[in-house]
Amino acid sequence: MLHHEAWLEKNGYRSDIHHKKPKGRPISEAMARANGRRSKIRALVEHVFARQKSRMSLFVRTIGIARARTKIGMANLAYNLTRYVRHEGRSASA
Repeated sequence: MLHHEAWLEKNGYRSDIHHKKPKGRPISEAMARANGRRSKIRALVEHVFARQKSRMSLFVRTIGIARARTKIGMANLAYNLTRYVRHEGRSASA
Protein backbone atom coordinates (compact mmCIF):
# COMPACT_ATOMS: atom_id res chain seq x y z
CA MET A 1 0.00 0.00 0.00
CA LEU A 2 1.31 3.44 -0.87
CA HIS A 3 2.14 5.95 1.81
CA HIS A 4 -0.68 8.23 0.62
CA GLU A 5 -3.24 5.45 0.68
CA ALA A 6 -2.18 4.43 4.19
CA TRP A 7 -2.64 8.02 5.37
CA LEU A 8 -6.08 8.22 3.75
CA GLU A 9 -7.19 4.96 5.37
CA LYS A 10 -5.82 6.00 8.78
CA ASN A 11 -7.79 9.26 8.62
CA GLY A 12 -11.05 7.63 7.55
CA TYR A 13 -10.96 8.42 3.82
CA ARG A 14 -11.45 6.08 0.89
CA SER A 15 -8.67 6.07 -1.66
CA ASP A 16 -9.58 7.14 -5.19
CA ILE A 17 -6.05 6.83 -6.52
CA HIS A 18 -5.93 4.92 -9.82
CA HIS A 19 -4.14 1.58 -9.86
CA LYS A 20 -1.29 0.87 -12.27
CA LYS A 21 -1.37 -2.34 -14.24
CA PRO A 22 1.18 -5.00 -13.30
CA LYS A 23 4.37 -4.82 -15.36
CA GLY A 24 4.29 -7.25 -18.27
CA ARG A 25 0.71 -8.39 -17.65
CA PRO A 26 -2.70 -7.07 -18.72
CA ILE A 27 -4.80 -5.15 -16.23
CA SER A 28 -7.35 -7.27 -14.38
CA GLU A 29 -11.06 -6.80 -14.99
CA ALA A 30 -11.68 -5.74 -11.36
CA MET A 31 -8.86 -3.18 -11.48
CA ALA A 32 -10.16 -1.78 -14.79
CA ARG A 33 -13.66 -1.40 -13.31
CA ALA A 34 -12.25 0.30 -10.19
CA ASN A 35 -10.23 2.72 -12.32
CA GLY A 36 -13.34 3.43 -14.43
CA ARG A 37 -15.31 4.30 -11.31
CA ARG A 38 -12.54 6.64 -10.21
CA SER A 39 -12.42 8.25 -13.67
CA LYS A 40 -16.12 9.14 -13.52
CA ILE A 41 -15.47 11.33 -10.49
CA ARG A 42 -12.44 12.94 -12.12
CA ALA A 43 -14.28 13.61 -15.38
CA LEU A 44 -16.91 15.68 -13.58
CA VAL A 45 -14.26 18.05 -12.27
CA GLU A 46 -11.49 18.11 -14.86
CA HIS A 47 -13.48 19.89 -17.60
CA VAL A 48 -13.92 22.92 -15.32
CA PHE A 49 -10.16 23.31 -14.92
CA ALA A 50 -9.52 22.70 -18.60
CA ARG A 51 -12.06 25.36 -19.53
CA GLN A 52 -10.56 27.88 -17.15
CA LYS A 53 -7.08 27.16 -18.41
CA SER A 54 -7.88 27.37 -22.11
CA ARG A 55 -10.79 29.79 -22.51
CA MET A 56 -10.07 32.10 -19.59
CA SER A 57 -6.28 31.98 -19.96
CA LEU A 58 -5.89 31.02 -16.32
CA PHE A 59 -2.18 30.95 -15.68
CA VAL A 60 -1.28 31.98 -12.16
CA ARG A 61 1.90 34.01 -12.01
CA THR A 62 1.42 36.19 -9.02
CA ILE A 63 3.54 37.12 -6.06
CA GLY A 64 1.89 35.89 -2.90
CA ILE A 65 -0.75 33.32 -2.09
CA ALA A 66 -3.41 35.98 -1.47
CA ARG A 67 -3.15 37.30 -5.03
CA ALA A 68 -3.15 33.76 -6.45
CA ARG A 69 -6.29 32.93 -4.44
CA THR A 70 -7.94 36.11 -5.69
CA LYS A 71 -7.08 35.36 -9.32
CA ILE A 72 -8.37 31.78 -9.07
CA GLY A 73 -11.47 32.97 -7.21
CA MET A 74 -12.25 35.51 -9.93
CA ALA A 75 -11.82 32.84 -12.60
CA ASN A 76 -14.21 30.57 -10.67
CA LEU A 77 -16.72 33.40 -10.38
CA ALA A 78 -16.52 34.19 -14.09
CA TYR A 79 -16.94 30.50 -14.97
CA ASN A 80 -19.95 30.16 -12.67
CA LEU A 81 -21.55 33.32 -14.07
CA THR A 82 -21.16 32.13 -17.65
CA ARG A 83 -22.70 28.78 -16.69
CA TYR A 84 -25.57 30.57 -14.94
CA VAL A 85 -26.27 32.84 -17.92
CA ARG A 86 -26.19 29.88 -20.28
CA HIS A 87 -28.51 27.89 -18.03
CA GLU A 88 -30.97 30.77 -17.67
CA GLY A 89 -30.93 31.34 -21.43
CA ARG A 90 -31.88 27.74 -22.06
CA SER A 91 -34.72 27.75 -19.56
CA ALA A 92 -36.10 31.10 -20.80
CA SER A 93 -36.40 29.91 -24.39
CA ALA A 94 -38.10 26.65 -23.47
